[in-house]
Amino acid sequence: MDLRFGDSKPTDEERAAVDALLGPPESSWEGADRSDADLRWARGGWAARDRRDLLLPGLHALNDRVGWISEGGLDYLCRRLTVPPSEAYGVATFYAMFSVRPRPATVLHVCTDLACAAAGAPKLCEAAEARLGPGSGVKVERAPCLGLCERAPAALVIRAGESARPAFEDEVRSGPKGGPGAQLPGNGIEKGRRGRRTAVCAPATPDTAVQAATTPENAPEEPAAALAVPQAPDPRLLLLGRVGTVDPAGLDDYRAHGGYTALRRAFALGPAGVIREVTDSGLLGRGGAAFPTGRKWQATASQPDHPHYLVCNADESEPGTFKDRVLMEGDPYALVEAMTVAAYATGARHGYLYLRGEYPRALVRMEHAITQARARGLLGDDILGQGFSFDVEIRRGAGAYICGEETALFNSIEGFRGEPRSKPPFPVEKGLFGRPTVANNVETLVNVLPILTLGAQAYAAIGTGASTGPKLFCVSGSVARPGIYELPFGATLGELLTLAGVRDGLRAVLLGGAAGGFVRPDELDIPLTFEGTREAGTTLGSGVVMAFDDTVPLPRLLLRIAEFFRDESCGQCVPCRVGTVRQEEALHRIAARTGADAAADITLLREVGRAMRDASICGLGQTAWNAVESAIDRLGAYE
Repeated sequence: MDLRFGDSKPTDEERAAVDALLGPPESSWEGADRSDADLRWARGGWAARDRRDLLLPGLHALNDRVGWISEGGLDYLCRRLTVPPSEAYGVATFYAMFSVRPRPATVLHVCTDLACAAAGAPKLCEAAEARLGPGSGVKVERAPCLGLCERAPAALVIRAGESARPAFEDEVRSGPKGGPGAQLPGNGIEKGRRGRRTAVCAPATPDTAVQAATTPENAPEEPAAALAVPQAPDPRLLLLGRVGTVDPAGLDDYRAHGGYTALRRAFALGPAGVIREVTDSGLLGRGGAAFPTGRKWQATASQPDHPHYLVCNADESEPGTFKDRVLMEGDPYALVEAMTVAAYATGARHGYLYLRGEYPRALVRMEHAITQARARGLLGDDILGQGFSFDVEIRRGAGAYICGEETALFNSIEGFRGEPRSKPPFPVEKGLFGRPTVANNVETLVNVLPILTLGAQAYAAIGTGASTGPKLFCVSGSVARPGIYELPFGATLGELLTLAGVRDGLRAVLLGGAAGGFVRPDELDIPLTFEGTREAGTTLGSGVVMAFDDTVPLPRLLLRIAEFFRDESCGQCVPCRVGTVRQEEALHRIAARTGADAAADITLLREVGRAMRDASICGLGQTAWNAVESAIDRLGAYE
């Protein structure tokens, strides 16, 4: 290990931010004032290496306190964790929300992705940049999807430094036990970011965005999560029934509405019985891959190697996806309960909730829910007196779409660049920290609760034979009522768009997000099931449904998709690293020409697309060509 530190020193603020996370340094080897005793031997080296997984929280601590990560601050963090600065620099520069160059303490992130672009985000950016010049103390950054598509165009303000936080966010927290980072006093991860202030502005106008950036405390109040659920309040909904009905901060209210009934039944069934129920229900993963959940749980539970880990993937970064955000904001205790059930079934004692960094309210709600559950004996040791111990630790992402891939997410938690791993071995064998790991997204886990309360057979009777249960759909774009819709598998695309109030002049519908495919207005009878969309030559993905009318320029939309994949490619494999760049270049050339002049570039696009699909390591490169291909073949985008 080559530990080459520079001569730069941390500022008092940077040192305080890191020490708030890790505790005070014990010796000069970790950055404390030097003493003669320290020169005789090195102390704490192995323990520091075991805390490599705190690198990402440490980078957040610096970024939250100062607004960027300096060489001196990075060096001090590396000394504390015994991480080579070159490796830490590679991690810091991997994430879009971090900066290793000086910038103002306040950053206004304006979403320029698909739904927001169609709603006027480019003009919003231009107006904000014009009004927030170099002397304003605010940096305007054009950001990928912020997960606020139902309220497009969207903006997020993040201000670094010491500031107040919401009242219940400051409640006393006790740290998780039994996992990496457990040696910290209390929950140092939350303590290390106390200076951050955020403001969400959506739908944003130049006036509201500038006001939020200059005086975040006077920003418009963010609407309730229930407003993102046009069907709410409706207790008949299995996944969204409590959103808008239950106080998201109230554990007693959650229990009064059926909360923790599923966990009690899980304890009655035993781990094998829970896995059998989930398997018999036919639950498939809702993140896009549609892998049978019961098989994944069984494979993890049967591994002799211990400890086992549970990871909840809440890093939904697919443009057009915001369902997990609404669930965490509107019904956070449901996720805590579902994670506890999954951990009990798979033999995990420690769980990680990897939550995307652009979701400040979801972070606050989940922190509060975990704290309250722990205080009431629903997390921690001997849950409900059943002799089962389990706790949850939140890790914030920092703006990397690739971290939605499970093995890239593991690397991110462990303190490395979020690059996907080659398979095999699969996560159920060697996942997080090289141990058997089950990874599910938020929607998949929350589906486990009605499976246990209704029974596997009743749940399987919902939907179709191959796609069972309800499904959440994120509808945005050219519709009157954008938001999250819960429908049983088997409903058609037309029925969903009718609920959402599709506008006249429908030009195309994008299914599955940027990694999905376009369908024509005459194809709205497609059944919304995994098998139905597959037979139609498209994909259901994670449930994104984006409608575009004839006012949206399709070539510009395709170019934005290509830019997204170019930006989000981790660069690890050549097909994706080079292919996404070539795809964007070809679309730029086509945008400047029409007719026969575009034929050569379309041929090139097909060749590049096939190479990415066949040879990329992970799903990002394998699907980067899908939407462009469908627009050319189904919509005649360049005819």
